[in-house]
Amino acid sequence: MKHLTVKEKENGVFEKMKGVFHYKNIMAAPKMQKIVLNVGTGTAIKKDKNKNDAISLRLAKITGQKSAIKGAKQSIASFKTRKGDPIGIIVTLRGKRMYAFLEKLINVALPRTKDFRGIARASVDNIGNLTIGIKEHTIFPETADEDLKDIFGMSITLVSTAKNKKEGVAFFEFLGMPFKKEEEKK
Repeated sequence: MKHLTVKEKENGVFEKMKGVFHYKNIMAAPKMQKIVLNVGTGTAIKKDKNKNDAISLRLAKITGQKSAIKGAKQSIASFKTRKGDPIGIIVTLRGKRMYAFLEKLINVALPRTKDFRGIARASVDNIGNLTIGIKEHTIFPETADEDLKDIFGMSITLVSTAKNKKEGVAFFEFLGMPFKKEEEKK
């Protein structure tokens, strides 16, 4: 049997989900809009000036796209940050890069995660988007050969056109997202 890519699975969503969600038109079926990767660097820039550049380069290797450094929106004295200080890095993926990254995330990176038992269904929010927290960026194959002194985590948000949580969970399950098995009720 031929292995279907995420893009091919997304094209079949309408046929599989129309019975459950009563879609009348193929345009009503959920689709992927974008994937957003966020890395919070915080005040680490004060200790090591090259930290943001190193993280940006590693994210570029992982995603195949240049990242953007985001500054603080306001000054907060207790965090010792000033407005405009670089405190995070963001990458937004769309189109072919989005599907390539999603394929890599589902089939390569998540299975390499230590003690991975699946993603909680509660990770899907009420408007049908899925947010995953990754503790170590080393689960991606592009970073395996690097020295392991600067390990960083990230949040990955999969933005879909699903209208609610139930539709979002069904959509991501159909795409092959490894959700936790539901425990049997006693």
